[in-house]
Amino acid sequence: MSITKHIVILSLLTLFSWSGLAQQESIQFEAKVSKETLGVNERLRVEFTMNKDGDNFTPPAFDGFTVVMGPNQSVSHSWVNGKRSFSKTYSYVLAPISQGKFTIKQATIEIDGNVYKTLPVTVDVTASVPQNDENGTPAGLTEGKLYLVAELSKASPYLNEAVTLVYKLYISPDTNVSDFRALDNPSYNNFWSQEIDITRYEMKNGTYKGKPYRYVVLKQVVLYPQKEGKLTLAPLSLDVTIDVPTNKRDFFGRRMYTQAHKTVSAGNRTLEVKPLPENGKPAGFSGAVGQFDFNVTASKNTLKASESFQMKVEVRGKGNFKLFSLPKVELPGSMEVYTPEFKENVSTSLPGMSGSVSDNYTVVPQFKGQYTVPEVSFAYFDPQSGSYKTLTSEAKAVHVTEGPLPSASAPAESGTARQQVLATGSQFRFIKLSPALVSTTREDFFLSGLFYILLLLPFLLIPMAIMIVKKKQKIAADVEGNKIRKANRLARKYLSAAKKALGSKEEFYIALERALHNYLKAKIHIETSEFSKEKITEILREKGVDNENIDGFIGLLQSCELARYTPASEVAMQQDYDKAATVISKMDKQI
Repeated sequence: MSITKHIVILSLLTLFSWSGLAQQESIQFEAKVSKETLGVNERLRVEFTMNKDGDNFTPPAFDGFTVVMGPNQSVSHSWVNGKRSFSKTYSYVLAPISQGKFTIKQATIEIDGNVYKTLPVTVDVTASVPQNDENGTPAGLTEGKLYLVAELSKASPYLNEAVTLVYKLYISPDTNVSDFRALDNPSYNNFWSQEIDITRYEMKNGTYKGKPYRYVVLKQVVLYPQKEGKLTLAPLSLDVTIDVPTNKRDFFGRRMYTQAHKTVSAGNRTLEVKPLPENGKPAGFSGAVGQFDFNVTASKNTLKASESFQMKVEVRGKGNFKLFSLPKVELPGSMEVYTPEFKENVSTSLPGMSGSVSDNYTVVPQFKGQYTVPEVSFAYFDPQSGSYKTLTSEAKAVHVTEGPLPSASAPAESGTARQQVLATGSQFRFIKLSPALVSTTREDFFLSGLFYILLLLPFLLIPMAIMIVKKKQKIAADVEGNKIRKANRLARKYLSAAKKALGSKEEFYIALERALHNYLKAKIHIETSEFSKEKITEILREKGVDNENIDGFIGLLQSCELARYTPASEVAMQQDYDKAATVISKMDKQI
């Protein structure tokens, strides 16, 4: 009998030790990724797993990725050899935006009043990799349905000559494109580039490889090569979501479509950039390539000494305006010349840049006399004729009628040496913008308007103070009204996060479900493991909540669950938000 007793005691001690070990089991919360290296055209699955249920799960921002699917939630319970195990997982499917190394930052969860965080995970996104169509779609369904083509206006341009690059997506007539995103964007190294904005995509009819296709212009870029020789343009790659016909038919005999992802690339394009010829290159050539007009104008040709006039050096036409400099004007030494003001009126369209650039000089002659502004030359290369051209302005005469005569060492006509400018006292004067004038007459404070206002102000404030005190006393005496106001404040407190997420279905219903749960946890101390509709209904009835409010609360929980799998309009979300605020306010007065 004693042996049996010892066996029973040992069994109980073993059972209690197992129970203690189970209670002391450490809490785990970790992040897992489906792969650490993937192509820019692949998908990444991220899972956040915990071994004990928690509240207020907050995912990271997923910088560098687009959320394609999620969050999806799964819960697992199992018993192995009498030991209970629990697992809860939040999963996301992500699509990378570009190449590079990206970090999946920390997610957070609250378990038993403590906040736990996952470790960051680094993922390397490489260039596009070959892959079969997703969702098990046969490759034959998408073959020949899409082509991305890069069209160049010239294959062998001169250095600094405009080249137009147009990307066109050709689509088969029996195929629909529902979405696309860029995988690889070329950087156009060794080119000056500017993209032409496309405000609206227009579908047009055309042919490709002798077959009829529809096409849309996706991107337009103007390029100016900055290096001679063979230059390669990196390809543009797209991930396109298309609807393709299958061999299946529905009940009415209509052909069924399936959705697939297809990666298309424009391929590398190579240009042979010709150098500008050395023979015949003018001495003042500064890199201008195109077709231009050149003009030098003066605002006055007759004036007095110390008066100013404007001289404008302007180039108009088509060409690489942002890649050359204007010629400088050499004026007589007895004329004071200020730093020119540069003005640009250039627009970039598909053929290239066009418009005008100019330098505006302010010139002040110091002495009386007849002055000559010498000729100014502007040289450019014309790619159409393949030759250099030089444009020269006419010499201009400026007559200064009044002013001091130049000294013997400073001739009135043009010279190279600059003479010291002598201030005449009336040349330029500083304009004082804030003189800080003081009135000569002063008004006394006694018996002034301000004196009477300050005198009567206390008599006006006393009745207002009495009214405010009486109103506060009235509000304090209104017990029922205070309860209603307190309930409304509580509803707004718990529903603030849901209100901010109005318009975004998933975020709104996650926040709404979390608010309802936190309200119950705060008011009736219900734990997550007990969070079932039957248990909630039972406890609320014990707390004295009427059936109408209980049904409204359970209905809101069902709306949160259904909204993850069904579409919801912004009107429906606003109605659920208003209903939640009303239910929480009414329940708070009954619990």
